[in-house]
Amino acid sequence: MGKIALIILGILLVFVVILAMTGIGQYNGLTTKRTDVDAKWAQVENNLQLRADKIPNLVNIVKGYAKLEEGVLTKIAESQRVIQSSGSTPEQKMDASNQMTGALRAGGLYPFMTFAQAYPNLKSDAQFARLSDELSGTENRLAVARKDYNESTQDYNTSRNRFPAVLIAGMMGFQDKPFFKAEEGSKTAPVVDFSK
Repeated sequence: MGKIALIILGILLVFVVILAMTGIGQYNGLTTKRTDVDAKWAQVENNLQLRADKIPNLVNIVKGYAKLEEGVLTKIAESQRVIQSSGSTPEQKMDASNQMTGALRAGGLYPFMTFAQAYPNLKSDAQFARLSDELSGTENRLAVARKDYNESTQDYNTSRNRFPAVLIAGMMGFQDKPFFKAEEGSKTAPVVDFSK
């Protein structure tokens, strides 16, 4: 009976080793996938913070350029009106010309006077284009980070809920991770308001 007991003990030992190796493998796999989900979520948060930091600053820069150019262009237009006015005296025209030159210098547009008159909003248009590009780029990076997070979450949740991992997951505290879901009202595009 000693030989049969050793065979049974050997079979049980092999079975326990197989179970232990399976459990360790499942635990390590779930830990790796959970860490990946957490890293992907950190990227989503990173992009959300980037958007929160960047967009208001860019909007203020664009507002600043637009306001500066509006003042410069108003002075230029007024000076031009005086210069072109048939009733203006030569002194008024000279004074208006000097005001226009000063406005162009103040706005950094003096070297480009002719070009600036043809395309008066060139600088602010470039800033608006930059803002648009930055908004688009930030939203694209955020969309990619959300997609990566959801894919990683799906992989983790699927692995966690498959047999035999579901047995290990319950005992070791591995919980399902939530998918990123859009908030209420997010189907409506946000409005960037330059009037404030």
